[in-house]
Amino acid sequence: MMGVDIGTTGTKAVVFSEEGQILSTAYQEYPLLHRKPGWVEWEPEAAWRAVEEVVGQASRGSPEPVKGLGFSAPGEAFTPVDERDRPVYNTILALDTRSLEQVRWWEDNFGREEIFRITGQPLSTLYPIPKIQWLKENEPEAFGKARRYLLWEEMALLRLGVGAVTDYSLASRTLAFDIVEKRWSEAILERAGLGEESFAPAVASGTIVGEIPRGVCERLSLARGAVGVTGGFDQCTASLGAGVVASGVASDGTGTVECITPGFEKPVLTRELLAGNHPCCPHTYPGMYVSLAFSLTAGSLLRWYRDLFGGEEIREAQRRGVDAYDVLIEKAREGRSGVLFLPHLVGSGTPWMDSRSKGAMVGLSLSTTPGDIIRGILESVTLEMKLNLDSMEKAGIRVEELRCTGGGARSAFWLQLKADVWGKRVCSLKATEGGCLACAMLAGVALGVYSSLKEATTQLIRLDRTFEPRPQERQRYQELYEKYSQLYPTLAGLLHQI
Repeated sequence: MMGVDIGTTGTKAVVFSEEGQILSTAYQEYPLLHRKPGWVEWEPEAAWRAVEEVVGQASRGSPEPVKGLGFSAPGEAFTPVDERDRPVYNTILALDTRSLEQVRWWEDNFGREEIFRITGQPLSTLYPIPKIQWLKENEPEAFGKARRYLLWEEMALLRLGVGAVTDYSLASRTLAFDIVEKRWSEAILERAGLGEESFAPAVASGTIVGEIPRGVCERLSLARGAVGVTGGFDQCTASLGAGVVASGVASDGTGTVECITPGFEKPVLTRELLAGNHPCCPHTYPGMYVSLAFSLTAGSLLRWYRDLFGGEEIREAQRRGVDAYDVLIEKAREGRSGVLFLPHLVGSGTPWMDSRSKGAMVGLSLSTTPGDIIRGILESVTLEMKLNLDSMEKAGIRVEELRCTGGGARSAFWLQLKADVWGKRVCSLKATEGGCLACAMLAGVALGVYSSLKEATTQLIRLDRTFEPRPQERQRYQELYEKYSQLYPTLAGLLHQI
């Protein structure tokens, strides 16, 4: 089975055996386009070429033929396509903030609370619905050509030749899906001037969409008769791949974005959850839901530092034959607390959801070292996520254990830091490619390799290392947290003016 994780800046494909062993992997990046301030896009053909390339590479590298595959996709990235499903505009990503005025229109003319009651999503610029309205008002030619709006799970399945079908978890990220009834919302679509045909049909994760045509299988070295299976919204697949199949457990994915995803058994649509701007989405695990707490700049903040200021660390990494991030983390170990970042370089995530906020760095002095700054980055991103954990707990979603995935999960230093700051048990996993593993498991259940997802998660997901909060460090970080929690409220007005 193959799982394909279509990410914000690159796509990874991983082939797994029935026992969960990784047989082959492939990865390819693509650029983000920033044609205007606040715009974040992909060129659709460039993104698809990368997806197609990694599927073929991973398949050719596997000693066993791939019989089924599924896709994990970024939640809100959508592409307007014409009647022949050809793109008529670039893919618009969640990070894109062009639809501020349209968000205000929806708040005035439909209501933030009513949208949350139906969709489980706090109204914001993340979602396709206000951006589609922006297209109608600002790009009428593209809007006039568009016949439907496809998320990237549908785009990938369509290009493989099995048809455009989405799953419940990804459909919920459009701001047009009723998460309780699990169908497109007539009320929202009517107000948006759209029909149900404007989006792909929605089915449960792990549904076989169709058999991939023979010519495509030959070109990509897939097994003859290989099938495409619905996967899910990337945070939900990462959560499934981390074994979040019961209440009290959450995944923590640290990549470009950091996202904590707890699971629970009934939809939570309370005022407290809405106040923290936390959504409620159908899970990729049957019968469950998840919420999200996220910082829009996490690993990307470390990458920003590396690319802009990390020349010395990059050269040292090249001399030693190691990853530049390993050198950055070593510098962080030597640093001292004192520098704080507000990691809002593309606006804030939850709980603030302030797309106008900017990044800030405070606590500098002439004695500040690179290690102090790097440590400040790691601490501040982690403190930002503690704000989110506290916010969700106020809404009744309690988390006792966090299972970490993504690039940040490779650092024992960062995982221990998280345990100390959050006061929670933090674990790493033996299989770190959670999103890809989840999609492979979904394909395996669809093909009858496993009798159920419960069997698959029990068989394939294993914890690696566990980090418990250390009392002395916990107390120190609690004091720092009290200072950090005032950083955004104190600076917000100034950052808006900037």
